[in-house]
Amino acid sequence: MTNRVPLMAGNWKMNLDHLEANHLVQGLAMALQDDNHDYTACEVLVLPPFTDIRTVQTIVDADDLDIKYGAQDVSVHDNGAYTGEVSASMLTKLGCTYVVVGHSERREYHGESDALVGAKARKTLDTGMIPIMCCGEALEVRRAGTHVEFVLGQIRAALKGWSAGDVARIVIAYEPIWAIGTGETATAADAQEVCSAIREALRIDYGDTTADAVRILYGGSAKPGNIKELMAQADVDGALVGGASLKADSFAAMANFYA
Repeated sequence: MTNRVPLMAGNWKMNLDHLEANHLVQGLAMALQDDNHDYTACEVLVLPPFTDIRTVQTIVDADDLDIKYGAQDVSVHDNGAYTGEVSASMLTKLGCTYVVVGHSERREYHGESDALVGAKARKTLDTGMIPIMCCGEALEVRRAGTHVEFVLGQIRAALKGWSAGDVARIVIAYEPIWAIGTGETATAADAQEVCSAIREALRIDYGDTTADAVRILYGGSAKPGNIKELMAQADVDGALVGGASLKADSFAAMANFYA
Protein backbone atom coordinates (compact mmCIF):
# COMPACT_ATOMS: atom_id res chain seq x y z
CA MET A 1 0.00 0.00 0.00
CA THR A 2 1.11 3.56 -0.68
CA ASN A 3 -0.15 6.96 0.41
CA ARG A 4 -0.42 8.21 -3.17
CA VAL A 5 -3.85 9.77 -3.63
CA PRO A 6 -5.26 8.84 -7.06
CA LEU A 7 -5.74 11.73 -9.47
CA MET A 8 -8.39 11.91 -12.18
CA ALA A 9 -7.42 14.79 -14.50
CA GLY A 10 -9.73 15.96 -17.27
CA ASN A 11 -7.91 17.54 -20.22
CA TRP A 12 -10.52 19.50 -22.16
CA LYS A 13 -8.02 20.36 -24.91
CA MET A 14 -9.38 23.05 -27.27
CA ASN A 15 -13.02 22.45 -26.38
CA LEU A 16 -15.74 24.44 -24.58
CA ASP A 17 -16.15 28.19 -24.36
CA HIS A 18 -16.52 29.84 -20.96
CA LEU A 19 -20.30 29.37 -20.91
CA GLU A 20 -19.98 25.66 -21.67
CA ALA A 21 -17.22 25.44 -19.05
CA ASN A 22 -19.59 26.89 -16.47
CA HIS A 23 -22.23 24.31 -17.34
CA LEU A 24 -19.77 21.39 -17.24
CA VAL A 25 -18.20 22.25 -13.89
CA GLN A 26 -21.59 22.74 -12.28
CA GLY A 27 -22.77 19.45 -13.73
CA LEU A 28 -19.62 17.67 -12.59
CA ALA A 29 -19.97 19.02 -9.06
CA MET A 30 -23.58 17.83 -8.91
CA ALA A 31 -22.72 14.39 -10.30
CA LEU A 32 -19.91 13.96 -7.78
CA GLN A 33 -22.21 15.05 -4.98
CA ASP A 34 -24.87 12.59 -6.11
CA ASP A 35 -22.22 9.85 -6.08
CA ASN A 36 -21.11 10.88 -2.58
CA HIS A 37 -17.64 11.27 -3.97
CA ASP A 38 -14.77 11.03 -1.48
CA TYR A 39 -12.12 13.52 -2.57
CA THR A 40 -9.61 11.88 -0.24
CA ALA A 41 -10.04 8.65 -2.23
CA CYS A 42 -9.57 10.35 -5.60
CA GLU A 43 -8.59 13.92 -6.39
CA VAL A 44 -10.58 15.48 -9.24
CA LEU A 45 -8.94 17.98 -11.59
CA VAL A 46 -10.15 19.84 -14.70
CA LEU A 47 -7.77 21.37 -17.24
CA PRO A 48 -9.71 23.90 -19.33
CA PRO A 49 -8.46 26.18 -22.10
CA PHE A 50 -6.89 29.42 -20.85
CA THR A 51 -10.03 31.41 -21.73
CA ASP A 52 -12.14 29.28 -19.35
CA ILE A 53 -9.92 29.33 -16.27
CA ARG A 54 -11.36 32.50 -14.74
CA THR A 55 -14.88 31.11 -15.12
CA VAL A 56 -13.88 27.83 -13.48
CA GLN A 57 -12.17 29.72 -10.67
CA THR A 58 -15.32 31.74 -10.01
CA ILE A 59 -17.52 28.64 -9.77
CA VAL A 60 -15.08 26.71 -7.58
CA ASP A 61 -14.63 29.64 -5.20
CA ALA A 62 -18.29 30.67 -5.08
CA ASP A 63 -19.55 27.15 -4.37
CA ASP A 64 -16.53 26.12 -2.28
CA LEU A 65 -15.97 23.07 -4.48
CA ASP A 66 -13.25 20.50 -3.88
CA ILE A 67 -12.63 20.20 -7.62
CA LYS A 68 -9.11 21.32 -8.56
CA TYR A 69 -8.29 23.12 -11.79
CA GLY A 70 -5.21 23.92 -13.81
CA ALA A 71 -3.84 24.78 -17.25
CA GLN A 72 -2.90 22.84 -20.36
CA ASP A 73 0.42 24.62 -20.93
CA VAL A 74 2.68 27.37 -19.56
CA SER A 75 5.44 29.65 -20.83
CA VAL A 76 9.03 29.33 -19.65
CA HIS A 77 9.17 33.15 -19.61
CA ASP A 78 8.05 35.25 -16.65
CA ASN A 79 6.79 38.20 -18.76
CA GLY A 80 7.70 40.32 -21.77
CA ALA A 81 7.32 40.38 -25.53
CA TYR A 82 6.08 36.83 -26.02
CA THR A 83 2.81 37.18 -27.90
CA GLY A 84 0.34 34.43 -27.17
CA GLU A 85 2.24 33.06 -24.18
CA VAL A 86 0.80 32.71 -20.66
CA SER A 87 3.12 32.87 -17.66
CA ALA A 88 3.14 30.70 -14.57
CA SER A 89 2.45 33.69 -12.31
CA MET A 90 -0.66 34.52 -14.33
CA LEU A 91 -1.89 30.99 -13.66
CA THR A 92 -1.14 31.08 -9.95
CA LYS A 93 -3.05 34.37 -9.64
CA LEU A 94 -6.07 32.48 -11.01
CA GLY A 95 -5.69 29.76 -8.42
CA CYS A 96 -4.36 27.06 -10.73
CA THR A 97 -2.67 24.19 -8.90
CA TYR A 98 -1.60 21.99 -11.82
CA VAL A 99 -0.15 22.50 -15.31
CA VAL A 100 0.19 19.93 -18.09
CA VAL A 101 3.59 20.08 -19.77
CA GLY A 102 4.84 18.14 -22.76
CA HIS A 103 1.54 16.74 -23.99
CA SER A 104 2.12 14.78 -27.18
CA GLU A 105 0.05 17.29 -29.14
CA ARG A 106 2.37 20.10 -27.98
CA ARG A 107 5.39 18.01 -28.88
CA GLU A 108 4.01 17.16 -32.32
CA TYR A 109 2.36 20.41 -33.41
CA HIS A 110 4.66 22.88 -31.65
CA GLY A 111 7.96 21.02 -31.77
CA GLU A 112 8.47 20.93 -28.02
CA SER A 113 11.68 19.14 -27.03
CA ASP A 114 12.37 17.17 -23.86
CA ALA A 115 14.53 20.07 -22.67
CA LEU A 116 11.72 22.57 -23.15
CA VAL A 117 9.27 20.23 -21.40
CA GLY A 118 11.67 20.02 -18.48
CA ALA A 119 12.02 23.82 -18.39
CA LYS A 120 8.24 24.23 -18.31
CA ALA A 121 7.98 21.66 -15.51
CA ARG A 122 10.69 23.53 -13.60
CA LYS A 123 8.89 26.86 -14.01
CA THR A 124 5.61 25.30 -12.89
CA LEU A 125 7.16 23.80 -9.78
CA ASP A 126 9.08 26.96 -8.90
CA THR A 127 5.86 28.99 -8.86
CA GLY A 128 4.09 26.62 -6.49
CA MET A 129 2.08 24.54 -8.95
CA ILE A 130 2.40 20.85 -9.79
CA PRO A 131 3.53 19.87 -13.29
CA ILE A 132 1.86 16.91 -14.98
CA MET A 133 4.70 15.88 -17.25
CA CYS A 134 3.62 13.82 -20.23
CA CYS A 135 5.56 11.12 -22.01
CA GLY A 136 4.67 8.43 -24.52
CA GLU A 137 5.56 6.64 -27.73
CA ALA A 138 4.26 6.65 -31.28
CA LEU A 139 2.94 3.50 -32.92
CA GLU A 140 6.16 2.75 -34.80
CA VAL A 141 8.13 2.82 -31.53
CA ARG A 142 5.63 0.47 -29.92
CA ARG A 143 5.81 -1.91 -32.88
CA ALA A 144 9.61 -1.88 -32.69
CA GLY A 145 9.40 -2.96 -29.06
CA THR A 146 11.51 -0.03 -27.85
CA HIS A 147 8.68 1.85 -26.14
CA VAL A 148 9.99 1.46 -22.58
CA GLU A 149 13.46 2.80 -23.33
CA PHE A 150 11.95 5.59 -25.45
CA VAL A 151 9.66 6.76 -22.64
CA LEU A 152 12.39 6.55 -20.01
CA GLY A 153 14.64 8.55 -22.32
CA GLN A 154 12.03 11.32 -22.52
CA ILE A 155 11.68 11.48 -18.75
CA ARG A 156 15.39 11.39 -17.99
CA ALA A 157 16.11 14.11 -20.56
CA ALA A 158 13.39 16.39 -19.15
CA LEU A 159 14.44 15.86 -15.53
CA LYS A 160 18.18 16.13 -16.09
CA GLY A 161 19.80 17.86 -13.11
CA TRP A 162 16.70 17.73 -10.90
CA SER A 163 16.94 16.87 -7.20
CA ALA A 164 15.13 13.88 -5.74
CA GLY A 165 13.01 16.19 -3.60
CA ASP A 166 11.78 18.17 -6.59
CA VAL A 167 11.06 15.07 -8.68
CA ALA A 168 8.97 13.70 -5.80
CA ARG A 169 6.57 16.65 -6.21
CA ILE A 170 5.67 16.10 -9.87
CA VAL A 171 3.06 13.96 -11.61
CA ILE A 172 4.01 11.90 -14.66
CA ALA A 173 1.41 10.99 -17.29
CA TYR A 174 2.17 8.08 -19.60
CA GLU A 175 0.18 8.53 -22.80
CA PRO A 176 0.88 6.17 -25.69
CA ILE A 177 0.35 8.48 -28.67
CA TRP A 178 -1.30 5.78 -30.75
CA ALA A 179 -4.09 5.54 -28.14
CA ILE A 180 -4.92 9.25 -27.79
CA GLY A 181 -8.29 10.15 -29.26
CA THR A 182 -8.28 7.06 -31.45
CA GLY A 183 -10.53 4.86 -29.37
CA GLU A 184 -7.59 2.46 -29.11
CA THR A 185 -6.49 1.85 -25.56
CA ALA A 186 -3.40 0.22 -24.20
CA THR A 187 -4.45 -2.78 -22.17
CA ALA A 188 -4.19 -2.50 -18.43
CA ALA A 189 -1.15 -4.77 -18.65
CA ASP A 190 0.42 -2.46 -21.27
CA ALA A 191 -0.15 0.54 -19.03
CA GLN A 192 1.28 -1.26 -16.00
CA GLU A 193 4.36 -2.37 -17.94
CA VAL A 194 5.40 1.19 -18.75
CA CYS A 195 4.21 2.81 -15.50
CA SER A 196 6.12 0.18 -13.54
CA ALA A 197 9.23 0.81 -15.63
CA ILE A 198 8.90 4.56 -15.00
CA ARG A 199 8.69 4.00 -11.25
CA GLU A 200 11.66 1.65 -11.28
CA ALA A 201 13.71 4.21 -13.22
CA LEU A 202 12.80 6.85 -10.65
CA ARG A 203 13.85 4.42 -7.93
CA ILE A 204 17.23 3.88 -9.57
CA ASP A 205 17.80 7.57 -10.28
CA TYR A 206 16.32 9.22 -7.18
CA GLY A 207 15.70 6.57 -4.52
CA ASP A 208 12.77 4.81 -2.89
CA THR A 209 11.17 7.84 -1.27
CA THR A 210 10.85 9.71 -4.57
CA ALA A 211 9.76 6.66 -6.56
CA ASP A 212 7.05 5.85 -4.04
CA ALA A 213 5.81 9.46 -3.93
CA VAL A 214 5.40 10.24 -7.64
CA ARG A 215 1.92 9.70 -9.03
CA ILE A 216 1.93 8.13 -12.49
CA LEU A 217 -1.20 8.56 -14.61
CA TYR A 218 -2.29 6.71 -17.71
CA GLY A 219 -3.61 8.75 -20.63
CA GLY A 220 -5.06 7.55 -23.90
CA SER A 221 -8.76 6.83 -24.47
CA ALA A 222 -9.37 6.15 -20.79
CA LYS A 223 -13.11 5.96 -20.13
CA PRO A 224 -15.67 4.62 -17.64
CA GLY A 225 -15.58 1.18 -19.25
CA ASN A 226 -11.88 0.57 -18.63
CA ILE A 227 -11.01 2.78 -15.66
CA LYS A 228 -11.49 0.15 -12.95
CA GLU A 229 -9.11 -2.27 -14.64
CA LEU A 230 -6.54 0.45 -15.23
CA MET A 231 -6.75 1.66 -11.64
CA ALA A 232 -6.32 -1.90 -10.34
CA GLN A 233 -2.72 -1.83 -11.59
CA ALA A 234 -0.12 -1.31 -8.88
CA ASP A 235 1.68 1.57 -10.59
CA VAL A 236 -1.27 3.40 -12.20
CA ASP A 237 -2.29 6.24 -9.88
CA GLY A 238 -4.94 7.91 -12.00
CA ALA A 239 -5.74 8.99 -15.54
CA LEU A 240 -5.28 11.93 -17.86
CA VAL A 241 -8.70 11.85 -19.50
CA GLY A 242 -9.59 13.46 -22.82
CA GLY A 243 -13.00 13.06 -24.43
CA ALA A 244 -14.65 11.36 -21.46
CA SER A 245 -13.91 14.42 -19.30
CA LEU A 246 -16.17 16.60 -21.48
CA LYS A 247 -19.26 14.89 -20.07
CA ALA A 248 -20.01 15.40 -16.40
CA ASP A 249 -21.55 11.99 -15.76
CA SER A 250 -18.81 9.98 -17.46
CA PHE A 251 -15.99 11.89 -15.78
CA ALA A 252 -17.69 11.64 -12.37
CA ALA A 253 -18.08 7.89 -12.88
CA MET A 254 -14.36 7.64 -13.59
CA ALA A 255 -13.49 9.60 -10.47
CA ASN A 256 -15.67 7.15 -8.53
CA PHE A 257 -13.73 4.14 -9.84
CA TYR A 258 -13.17 2.95 -6.23
CA ALA A 259 -16.87 2.66 -5.42
